[in-house]
Amino acid sequence: MNITITDGAQEYLSSLLEKQGVEGIAVRIFIQQPGTPYAETCLAYCRPDEVNETDEILNLPKLKVYIEKNSVNFLDEAFVDYATEKMGGQLTIKAPNAKMPKVTSDSPIEDQINYVLYSDINPGLAAHGGEVSLLEVIDGKIAVLKFGGGCQGCSAVDLTLKEGVEKTLMEKVPGLTAVKDSTDHTVTDNAFM
Repeated sequence: MNITITDGAQEYLSSLLEKQGVEGIAVRIFIQQPGTPYAETCLAYCRPDEVNETDEILNLPKLKVYIEKNSVNFLDEAFVDYATEKMGGQLTIKAPNAKMPKVTSDSPIEDQINYVLYSDINPGLAAHGGEVSLLEVIDGKIAVLKFGGGCQGCSAVDLTLKEGVEKTLMEKVPGLTAVKDSTDHTVTDNAFM
């Protein structure tokens, strides 16, 4: 697991901990609803009596950080920073794998497909109010996708599927041989025009 907490963030968090006046207080990092589109990265105070045996511990020069076991894979490559501004400062947390953990060629094909959908494909479709999700994988090599939002009923969805989604998935997911669309595009209520 690779989490970066900059010196500025360590200073800021350590000053917050000191103000609590609790001996041994630390910081806990975790992801609420990890692995979903609704995932949120959270920081909280962690008193000594709130430490779990399964927590991973990050001993930093200025503070101790406890990482919830179920969040570890989703926090890989997370970056915590504190930027000083005229009106004070701002703590920022970026966790690129919170919604979908980083996958490798050894990960199940469903995880590999979902990773590409969430990280590469859906951000582009979101600009048009659309999204695509994986329904199932047939025979371990055919992805069945469902288009939603502005994609549903859009006349360009076949082109989007063939030229964008299918091409990207086939390039990035070894062993995938075909991509099919399950959506009925005769429904145009939510179509983006």
